[in-house]
Amino acid sequence: MRRLFWLGMGVAAGVALSRKATETARQATPAGLASNLGDAVRELAGAIGAFGADVRAGMSEREQELNDIVERRTGLPARTEATRYEAAAGRHAAESRARRAPRAES
Repeated sequence: MRRLFWLGMGVAAGVALSRKATETARQATPAGLASNLGDAVRELAGAIGAFGADVRAGMSEREQELNDIVERRTGLPARTEATRYEAAAGRHAAESRARRAPRAES
């Protein structure tokens, strides 16, 4: 009975080591190395994307804090992204009209 137990333990250990050796050998092949490198690059890209999202969220939060401070100190509404866009569009339209006006008079 003891010999049968140890035989079973040897077979189990042999199978486990064989599978581990096969996996290690597969990882050492060019395809295995490329797979590992691809996984690492995907993980890095995900981390960079998460970092960028955190930075944008922090920037937005800080901009809101600064807008609140400006409103409290001046009593005037702070310029938001939408009002900046509208102001830029208005300037662009005025510049376009100014450029076209001399042509219309000629």
